[in-house]
Amino acid sequence: MSLRRKAKAFLLNGGAMEFRYTFEPLGERVRLCVTPQHKFGTDAFLLSDFAAPRRKDVVCDLGSGCGIIPALWFRQEQTAPSRAYAVELQPQAVRQMQITLQEGGLPKERFFPVQADLRKLRGVLSAGAFDLVTCNPPYKSAGTGILSEDAASQIARHEIMCVTDDVCRAAAYLLRYGGRLCVCQRPERLADVICAMRAAKIEPKRLRMVQQREHTAPWLFLLEGRAGGKPFLQVEKPFIIEGEGGFSRELLDIYQKEENL
Repeated sequence: MSLRRKAKAFLLNGGAMEFRYTFEPLGERVRLCVTPQHKFGTDAFLLSDFAAPRRKDVVCDLGSGCGIIPALWFRQEQTAPSRAYAVELQPQAVRQMQITLQEGGLPKERFFPVQADLRKLRGVLSAGAFDLVTCNPPYKSAGTGILSEDAASQIARHEIMCVTDDVCRAAAYLLRYGGRLCVCQRPERLADVICAMRAAKIEPKRLRMVQQREHTAPWLFLLEGRAGGKPFLQVEKPFIIEGEGGFSRELLDIYQKEENL
């Protein structure tokens, strides 16, 4: 049930950095530079929709990879924030975002790739300057799971370069009072994420579980916290991935598709 399309492969040769990439269309306005090392999945679409920035918001996506989450916001002007910063540690992923910025239809005056370690943002980005921070973090805690063969996948999937506490501390530094942090993670990590948010003085406020079908256990959760918020957690109805004939109506709307093919 993939929405991906075949695209021509391009070879970038810039000094020591050489890689093949393709463009994935994200609606009519934007196409995203992707590679086998830095691509995206359904969870990025879900988090992008869950976070739903306002047009006046200044936003920051941590561990942005190929920049999929902020790129999705720019598919339509009414969903696009005022400015979006995409923080990523890995040089190739940052280069992919730069290619998307040059050739993929993103607004150069509103989308800003930032090569940085999210644990060391002081002096890189301004404290308290952001309305929204998002992060699709590594799902596997350190020392668990089978490590992927390539370093890029290891960093994306395992807590090698950052842990949940690092993400929440970075968000606490970036967010204004009342600003939002939105993350996705596996259900078994829910307690870890809630504890990390609260330790960073970000109060969990909204939770939504994601299920493949109505009668299956959740495989993902979406959680929003507010900087300086008061305790009260709203649990929303589950997000169901599959519907009659393929994707559910809600997922088709996020994909900007009229019907299952």
